[in-house]
Amino acid sequence: MTAAALKDIATTAEQLPTKDRAYLAERLIASLDESELEQQWASEAIRRRDEVRSGKVKPIPAAEVYRQIESLLAK
Repeated sequence: MTAAALKDIATTAEQLPTKDRAYLAERLIASLDESELEQQWASEAIRRRDEVRSGKVKPIPAAEVYRQIESLLAK
């Protein structure tokens, strides 16, 4: 499948009602090989850990994240 065709599918899917998008997302996630998905999450966790250790990314305390969320929701 070409990148353009995949982009067209994504654009069409984004226009679906919320319930249909959720159904489609569940089906796509279920179709992934569980070991592949676990490997991807492990790779992502290692990447994030390395970014923090190298100083490239500064962790934000959970209390600050929650404060920011509450502030955004209050708007």
